[in-house]
Amino acid sequence: MVLPFRSRPVFPGIFTPIMLTDNQDIELVEQSLQSDGFLGLVMTKEEDIDYPGADDLHEVGTVAKIAKKVNLPDGGINVFISTVKRFHVKKVLNPQHPIVVAVEYPEETNTEGDEVKALTRSLIGEMKQISENNPLFSEEMRLNVVNIDQPGRLADFIASILNVERTEQQQVLEEMDVHKRMEHVLVFIKKEQELLRIQQRIQKQINEKIEKSQREYFLKEQLKAIKEELGMPADSKSSEYKRFKEAVDNLPLPGDVREQVEQELEKFNLMEPQAAEFAMTRNYLDTIINLPWGEPEAEEIDLKHAQQVLEADHYGLEDVKERILEFLAVRKLRKDSKGSIICLVGPPGVGKTSVGRSIARALNKEFFRFSVGGMRDEAEIKGHRRTYVGAMPGKIIQGLKVVKSKAPVFMIDEIDKLAVSFQGDPSSALLEVLDPEQNWSFRDNYLDLPFDVSNILFVTTANTMDTIPAPLLDRMEVIRIPGYIDEEKIQIARKYLIPRSMKRAGLPRGAVKYTKTALLSIVNGYAREAGLREFEKSLDKIHRKIAKLRVSGERQEQVKITPENVTVYLGQPVFREERAKEVTHPGMAVGLAWTPHGGDTLLIEAVSNPGKEGFKLTGKLGEVMQESANIAYSYIRFVAGQYNVSPKYFESNQIHLHIPAGAIPKDGPSAGITMAVALLSLATGRKIRKGIGMTGELSLTGHVLPVGGLKEKTVAARRNKIKEVVIPKANEPDLQEIPEHVKRGIRFHPVEDMDEVLQLLFKK
Repeated sequence: MVLPFRSRPVFPGIFTPIMLTDNQDIELVEQSLQSDGFLGLVMTKEEDIDYPGADDLHEVGTVAKIAKKVNLPDGGINVFISTVKRFHVKKVLNPQHPIVVAVEYPEETNTEGDEVKALTRSLIGEMKQISENNPLFSEEMRLNVVNIDQPGRLADFIASILNVERTEQQQVLEEMDVHKRMEHVLVFIKKEQELLRIQQRIQKQINEKIEKSQREYFLKEQLKAIKEELGMPADSKSSEYKRFKEAVDNLPLPGDVREQVEQELEKFNLMEPQAAEFAMTRNYLDTIINLPWGEPEAEEIDLKHAQQVLEADHYGLEDVKERILEFLAVRKLRKDSKGSIICLVGPPGVGKTSVGRSIARALNKEFFRFSVGGMRDEAEIKGHRRTYVGAMPGKIIQGLKVVKSKAPVFMIDEIDKLAVSFQGDPSSALLEVLDPEQNWSFRDNYLDLPFDVSNILFVTTANTMDTIPAPLLDRMEVIRIPGYIDEEKIQIARKYLIPRSMKRAGLPRGAVKYTKTALLSIVNGYAREAGLREFEKSLDKIHRKIAKLRVSGERQEQVKITPENVTVYLGQPVFREERAKEVTHPGMAVGLAWTPHGGDTLLIEAVSNPGKEGFKLTGKLGEVMQESANIAYSYIRFVAGQYNVSPKYFESNQIHLHIPAGAIPKDGPSAGITMAVALLSLATGRKIRKGIGMTGELSLTGHVLPVGGLKEKTVAARRNKIKEVVIPKANEPDLQEIPEHVKRGIRFHPVEDMDEVLQLLFKK
C-alpha cells in the first residue's frame, strides 16, 4: 500500500515522525499495522492535489516500517517511521484509495572507488563549513554527517536536510548511481554556500549601519550634553525652537490664536528633523512670527504734505488729486481707517499705479503691489491648505509678511481682468478681503487663523468697469483717471519723462534739448494714445541713440531735437496725418468713442449702390452696434421726406455702412446718432461741415439717450482738433467734471432728440 506525500520525498535510512490528519491516510496506517506494518511513501507530482491517484504519483518512493503510532487529541495521529530502501513501481494493482502497487527494489551502482571516496570527503567537508555558519544545523545533524559510513546514505541524508526544491530532492531519490547522486548533492551544497555568503554579506552591512547609527547617536548625545554645559543651543532644531518660542512669547496674539500657535510649537518640538512635516511646520511658524500681529500705529494724516506729494509726483489730474485729498480728510476726521477701498479706473499708461504709490507716500505707509490680471486660482488670494506639498499663504498674508506693517497700502492691479476656472473664483475670494464687515477676521487657508486686515488701505486699478464683478465694484469708491491731451503730455514730458529717461540712458543734464514743436510731433506721430507709455518709449529710443553717438565720439555737444530731425532718431511716423478722419464726401460723419485705452474718434462712412433695396454693415461691429445701425436706418427712412428725400431712394438703392479699422472689434450704442447723420448725409447728398463730432444713443422714436465716458471722449475730441461736439442733454451735468483746460476751445451742443441734431447739421 502507498501513502502519498505532498510536501517532500522521504529518503531511506531515516527515523522520523509523520503527523497525519486525513481520514484516508489514517485508515491506510491502520490497515498497514494490521498486516506487516510496512508502507510505501511516494511523493505526488503536484503539491496541491487533494485526493491523489496512482497517476498523480512519482514512480520511485521509499519503503518505511511503522515503529509507533500515537493518537492526537484533535483526531489525527503521529506515526514514527523508519525508512528502509528505495523501490520502483512496477505495476499498479489499485489506482485509487487504498493505492496498491507491485514494486521492485533496484540496487545502487557505483558505490565504491576513489572518486566516490573523494566525493564523500568533499561532502563531509562542505557540510562542516555550512553547519558552522548556520545556526539551524543541530549538533545531532553534524554527528550524523560524520558517522554515516555509506556514501549513498550520506548523500540521501544531506539532500534531506538542505533547503532544496521538492522536485530536485525527488531527482536525488530516483538516482541509483551513487556517484552521480553525490555530484547532484555537491551542487546543492555549493548553491547553499553561495546563499549563505550573500546572507552574511547583507547581515554584515546591516550590522555596520546599526553600529554606525548607534555610534552617531551616542556622539550626538554627548555633544548635546557638552553644549548644554556650555550654554550653547544643543542642535539646529533646539535653536529653531528656542527662536520660535521667544518670538511667540513676545507676540501680542489673541487668546484663541495663541493657543493654536503654542500647540503647533509643541508639535514642532516633538518632531524629528527627518520627519516629512518638520520643514512644513517650521515654515508655518516662521510665517506666523513674521506677521504684524500688534495694533497699528495711529495715523497722522497731513493734508498739506499729501497735497505736496501728489503735486510733486503728477502733473494735472486735478480732480483726481482733489478726490484723494477729500478721501484722506474723511479718514482724518473719522479716525478710523477701516472700510477704505479706492478703485482707480482709466486707460493704460495714465499713472494709476503711480497714483497708488503716491497715496502711500502721502500717508507715510508701506506700499505693496500685486496683480490679479489673469488669475484663475482662488488659492492665490486665500492661500493653499497645509496638506498640500509646497503650500504657501495667499498674496494678502505674503504682502503683510513683506511690509511688516498692519496698516500698509495694498495696490491690487488689473482687477478687471480676473478669470474663473475649475480652481475657483478669485473675485469671490477678494470679496472677503475687501469687505469691511468681514475682513477684520480674514482666514487664510494656509494660516488657518483669524487675522485682521481691515486696517489695510486697498487701492485697486482697472482699465474698464464693465468686467469688474458687481459685488466687488459695490465695495469700492471709483475714481476715474482720464487720458491726457497734447499740452498735458508736453508738460509731463518736460517735468518728469525727459529727466527720468536721460538718467536711464546715462546722459548728463543738458545733453538733449527739445523744442515744443518737436515734442508735439512725437506725440502726434509716434505716441497717439491716452497714456504716456509710448511717449516715454520714444524718448528712451532718442536718448539711446544719442548715448551711442557720445560713446563712439561722433558727437559730444548738446543735441537739439526739432520736428525736422525727429525722424532721424525715431524713423518714419507711426501715425500719419489722418485725412481719412476728415469729412470729405456726403455720407461721412465723425463720432466720439470710448475704449479701454481712452477716448477715440470714430469715422463712419456710408455709400449707396443702385439695385435691390438692402442695408449692409461692415467693420466688425458688435451686436449692440448692429442694432444701433438698424435703428438709425429705420429712423432716417421715417424722416427722409422732411429733407426732400424720395421714398424710392431707399427702395432702389442698397445702402452700405462701414466703420474703418475693420480688424478692430467695435461695440456699444453711443454711435447711434453718428450713424443716423451719416445715412441722412448720404441720402441728401449734402456733406456735413468739418470739425464737428458727436456721441449719443438713438432710440427708434428719435430720442437721444445718455452715454458714458464723456470726459475721455472730450479728450479725444481735443486731441483730434474737433471744435464742436454734439452730446445728449442728459450728459450736460457731466461737463462739470471735465477740467476747464480740456473743454477750452470746444463748443458743446446738448440735444434731447434727433430732430435737433439734424436741424443743427441740415436744413429741412
